[in-house]
Amino acid sequence: MKYAVLAHNGNQYKVVEGEEILLDRLGQKDGKKTIEFSEVLLLADDGKRKIGTPFVKGVKVTASIVGEEKGKKVRVAKYKAKSRYRKVIGARPKYTRIKVTKITSPTSSK
Repeated sequence: MKYAVLAHNGNQYKVVEGEEILLDRLGQKDGKKTIEFSEVLLLADDGKRKIGTPFVKGVKVTASIVGEEKGKKVRVAKYKAKSRYRKVIGARPKYTRIKVTKITSPTSSK
């Protein structure tokens, strides 16, 4: 089984070809439907593993953008005792769902 671990926005994701994952919102303004990740930390292919320092050279993960979604609402409450201070705020994170189409590795000439 071929898989890779990629870094994006300070997070690490294990991806397999054909799999869909949720990333933090990418914010594509130019309307592209494909995206390429070059920050690959680890590549595993048929039991062989390549570990990057910090990234594996020549390995790229290509994915297509499926759509954007909203996550569950996160509520934060602030409270101070004996002062009648209560404040509740909320946020709803935005995600981009991508489908990994291809994991490319450099061809070895051995």
